[in-house]
Amino acid sequence: MIADRLGAHLYKFPAELYIIMCVQTVFFIPAGPSNLGMQTTLSENMEDDMERVSLAKELSSTTYPGRGIVIGRTKDGKKAVTAYFIMGRSENSRNRVFVEDGEGIRTQAFDPSKLEDPSLIIYAPVRVLGNKTIVTNGDQTDTIYDLMDKQYTFEQALRTREFEPDAPNYTPRISGVLHFDNGSFNYAMSILKSNNGNPEACNRYTFAYENPVAGEAHFIHTYMGDGNPLPSFEGEPTLVDVPDNMEDFADLVWNNLNNDNKVSLFVRYINIEDGSYETKIINKNN
Repeated sequence: MIADRLGAHLYKFPAELYIIMCVQTVFFIPAGPSNLGMQTTLSENMEDDMERVSLAKELSSTTYPGRGIVIGRTKDGKKAVTAYFIMGRSENSRNRVFVEDGEGIRTQAFDPSKLEDPSLIIYAPVRVLGNKTIVTNGDQTDTIYDLMDKQYTFEQALRTREFEPDAPNYTPRISGVLHFDNGSFNYAMSILKSNNGNPEACNRYTFAYENPVAGEAHFIHTYMGDGNPLPSFEGEPTLVDVPDNMEDFADLVWNNLNNDNKVSLFVRYINIEDGSYETKIINKNN
């Protein structure tokens, strides 16, 4: 079944060439090995003119960015950084906390008696597969984990999924993977979203970042802001700054999320050289 679903989306060409099709644009990229296991990417040339912005300003500029992922590298270049936050407008969405689960985390109801619908809100946002750390906003974490464990690529795994079925919002699925290998680090991010609110089409974007620059990170989130329906994220992941200290970074993110809508935050700093890490979780409900 998985192979059949993948076959509808993967295109075979001569070994010298890969092809990417995305929103009526075709990109030709020379083939070559990738330590992320990515078969296709969108990123490098698109970011030449991107300016780094303040993450604090980016977060505080809207009351409802939804769920968000940040991945990058500390200013001293020694640690990889990832953060994931959730927000909520309904009582059901706000009735959640992050809890540790092995090397990753999962969401659970803060008050189980008030849990109305666990679909789309109870899942494992973070899992670790060997030298890869997977961060997503839904149960596609498990899809990526299971299929990458079977030697599928990050993008191939996500070809089996699409945006969330929560009409009329059709919330995008956002995902990231951090890869560590012999003292080096790189990462990729993805978004799967409806075609401008049309659920008949799924637009798929993958962004790969090799040799991440110290002090820089990328931020992707589900919504451009509040609304009805909620407007899906647009464009590339935003280039933002990231500090060396995990506590400072966690405070920066948490304090600039809308106080009414923020629910939980996960932050992890990973030593690129030896893979050791430190984690911070903040829950509004405690």
